[in-house]
Amino acid sequence: MSIREVTPEQARVRQATGSVLIDVREAHERAGGMAEGALGVAKADLLANAAQHLSSPDQEALLICQTGKRSADAALSLQQAGYSNIYSVSGGTAAWRVSGLPLVQPLLDADDRDFYDRYSRHLLLPQVGEAGQRRLQQARVLVLGAGGLGSPAAFYLAAAGVGHLRIADDDRVERSNLQRQIIHTEAALGTAKVASARQRMLALNPHIQVEAIAERVTSDNVDVLVQDVDVVLDGSDNFPLRYLLNDACIKHAKPLVYAAIERFDGQVSVFDAGRQRGVAPCYRCLFPEPPPPEFAPNCAEAGVLGVLPGLAGVMQATEVLKLLLDIGEPLVGRLLRFDALQMRFRETRISADPACPLCAPGLPFPGYIDYAAFCAHSP
Repeated sequence: MSIREVTPEQARVRQATGSVLIDVREAHERAGGMAEGALGVAKADLLANAAQHLSSPDQEALLICQTGKRSADAALSLQQAGYSNIYSVSGGTAAWRVSGLPLVQPLLDADDRDFYDRYSRHLLLPQVGEAGQRRLQQARVLVLGAGGLGSPAAFYLAAAGVGHLRIADDDRVERSNLQRQIIHTEAALGTAKVASARQRMLALNPHIQVEAIAERVTSDNVDVLVQDVDVVLDGSDNFPLRYLLNDACIKHAKPLVYAAIERFDGQVSVFDAGRQRGVAPCYRCLFPEPPPPEFAPNCAEAGVLGVLPGLAGVMQATEVLKLLLDIGEPLVGRLLRFDALQMRFRETRISADPACPLCAPGLPFPGYIDYAAFCAHSP
């Protein structure tokens, strides 16, 4: 069965004589402009209930999409369903625009217009689409730390439209931070990092909520911070806090997106043992005990290439988005290491430890410990 096509100019003439013109693109695509007088009905909706939009099987209908392929596919499906007078507009809306024919903006409220414009590149991805972007809009993420890792991660999560970002850090902005903590500016020196971060995130995307917690995260407040979020992003720079976050995420069954950096090297992983006991490892499965301090200096002691936390933080943000959208293969059970000097990446498999004191199947949560003492006394 052949597909009958008309040019945009022919479609305009037929439209004036009574043919119905139907734009079969998705709503977010039509928001950028559609042929004047066209009826907006997504392809799937049209095919699911053609009788709602076509008065009879012999009504002449002209289908238009972006470039002509989708409308041709829809026209073929309708012909096979018994609709005998269906045409596809060759070249679609792109050709309509080039031909200088009139385009109109669909009537949208300000919030929808902003949504379709702001996230247009996400909406084009089949793995995201409008449903996925709305899912991000409803998501809640805890970013622990507004420093080297938290800065790029939080910035990109804000740009991506994660609806509620809770960022916790008790530090203040110093000039030495600006070389790598790109969410802060010279004007923010001396202010709380979370306040500085919140201001920049809302300047980038005023349609999200940013909860700034200017507190040190401890066993006393970690439950409140973790319990009502979907994902936890670890931007900490010390072992006691990493172990505390790991344990809290197991207790509350939250995925933990981890990263660590030093000098020119970094590593990223996702620990999801709280939701996948005995299958996914936790941080303690990888590091049962912290290394001695002399073997794990922080950035203030060892230095760090300024772009390195940006690389790791963006990887973390990517993993958070994958988890929220339930797409791709998160770094669960995999430790991704990279050497920025050689620009080499290496992946190591991590298995769940059946004897892990925190995440072994059936093991009740043992409670929080003195993490500073635990890390200080480890060999």
